Amino acid sequence: MGATKAVTDANFVSDVLQSDKPVLVDFWAEWCAPCRKVSPLLEEIAGEMGDKVTIVKLNIDENPETARAYRVMSVPTLTVFKGGQPVQSVAGARPKGDLVKLIEAAL
Repeated sequence: MGATKAVTDANFVSDVLQSDKPVLVDFWAEWCAPCRKVSPLLEEIAGEMGDKVTIVKLNIDENPETARAYRVMSVPTLTVFKGGQPVQSVAGARPKGDLVKLIEAAL
């Protein structure tokens, strides 16, 4: 991981819900092929838009409590949080343009 950051059940509140800027959370799993496809796109977007949005990754197998709390049923699920609330969400691998639009809609 480069421009993105890993979050856990333990630091989700401080790193995501209490963030002063929007946060895109990538709910993912090691075994998920579409997750591996989305990951480099998120790295690119984090590098390009890091001043406006924070992009974090939460491994659902290692952090089941947060995934359960937000009813993540499939991976990847990409959710934008703003002001501590989920405001936009998509499930499944998406092209970079769709991911950028998802973020921009929440800015």
